[in-house]
Amino acid sequence: MGHVPTPEQITRHHDEGEVVHVGAHPTAYVVRIEEPDPTWPERYAEIEQQITTVLGERLLAIQHIGSTSVPGLPAKPIIDVDVAVADPADEAAYVPPLESLGLVHWLTEPSWHQHRLLKLLGEPRVHVHVFGPDCPEIVRHRMFRDWLTDHPEDRERYAAAKRAALARVDAPDADHGALGFGMRYNAVKEPVVREIYDRMFRAHGLL
Repeated sequence: MGHVPTPEQITRHHDEGEVVHVGAHPTAYVVRIEEPDPTWPERYAEIEQQITTVLGERLLAIQHIGSTSVPGLPAKPIIDVDVAVADPADEAAYVPPLESLGLVHWLTEPSWHQHRLLKLLGEPRVHVHVFGPDCPEIVRHRMFRDWLTDHPEDRERYAAAKRAALARVDAPDADHGALGFGMRYNAVKEPVVREIYDRMFRAHGLL
């Protein structure tokens, strides 16, 4: 794959840009935070094997990321998966095989490393994030997962931020399944996330 992201690329925070809703649609999903579940890694292993099978040589890398990948961290029951392919913009090369697994091409973010999000609805949900080879976001996700695994203080800080964010955006009439609800939740906890990222980057000598 060749290119190694620079420290500047790895530490640069993404500012929200264009979001193209492809198959995104309102659902009856209710956002909730659950205690760590030992079946989450098992579900990741299943989906990893399925993705590896349908993509074959088109799959350059795959990893379990997000809160369900961190032992001991309360999380929304969503299995987040990073997938690297040669060119995320070449959707014909990988979207149909992933759709054969029941995944829905949910949205595209052209300005965020050509990110494609595909979702498998159900329990637990699966979110597949497609990026290009050696994308700095893949490095960031791996670093954040490993940092939270190794630093219980920040793991607890992040768990508290998640609960506080959900409490802030929740309400008796809140439509959790509406498009944008998850983004509002993420925006509320983002300051704490960036604080942890910056502490992590400094510890690694990247800032």
